[in-house]
Amino acid sequence: MNQPDWDDLRHFLALHDAGTLTAAARSAGVEHTTVARRIDALETALAVKLFDRFPKGWSLTAAGKALVPHARQMESGLHGLLRAASGTAALSGKVRVSAPPALAAYLLAPRLKAAVHRLPGIELDLRGEARETDLMRRESDIALRFRRPTAPGLAVRALTTVHYRLYASAAYLEARTPEQWEFVGYDELMQDTPQHQWLEKIRGGRRYCLRSNDLGALFQAAQAGCGVAVLPEYFFGIQRGDLVAIDTPACPVKRKLWIVMHEDVRRAAAVRAVADELIALFIA
Repeated sequence: MNQPDWDDLRHFLALHDAGTLTAAARSAGVEHTTVARRIDALETALAVKLFDRFPKGWSLTAAGKALVPHARQMESGLHGLLRAASGTAALSGKVRVSAPPALAAYLLAPRLKAAVHRLPGIELDLRGEARETDLMRRESDIALRFRRPTAPGLAVRALTTVHYRLYASAAYLEARTPEQWEFVGYDELMQDTPQHQWLEKIRGGRRYCLRSNDLGALFQAAQAGCGVAVLPEYFFGIQRGDLVAIDTPACPVKRKLWIVMHEDVRRAAAVRAVADELIALFIA
């Protein structure tokens, strides 16, 4: 038995997690032939068969299943090493920030000019992501979330409370009574959000004329006069354009926004500096 290469183990975990060669290759950013070659090399090094190759896909053998927790432990240890090492870096490099797409586009990006000028050595990677990025695997350094995480090893701080209201264009409201309203609403991907559930309760028999999972699209549609939307007032600074806040019915939904970092990563000077800038946006 030879010492296995970590890159071979990394591709082993990628194939286990993704389920297919194609999906594993996509997640690893390589060709599917590279994943297959890495698995072959790992099997040779360990002198054991890890996957059964079938025409419709690869399936873990008993030996492969036994290897998974050990490979995962090595992966966790490596990420911990990288997180600890990042704490010694200077105030330079790339800092990755993950946030819901509309928040990244409408609230953060327009207000980061001063921050990026104050941090000339840092490249800010602002990612609009609907999914929750994995901070344990260093997919991002900082995440802004509407759900407070409970996993150990994470530093969490409340940034603000986001309030929701109904909005429509002034022209739309002048042309219709409330009984004639049509709604610009959330699709099935966001049907569990509290603001969508409230909208479902108050709309009665009135129809949705447009649905989307993108808050930016709903904002633009409401501004263009398509219909009435329930939107987070903090995101958009609604005092612009033709969009008007509707006071009745009042939306009771309030959601806390959290900033989240791994305990090790937040000790890095560059990450700490970016986090301080983000926090300042909500305090100002």
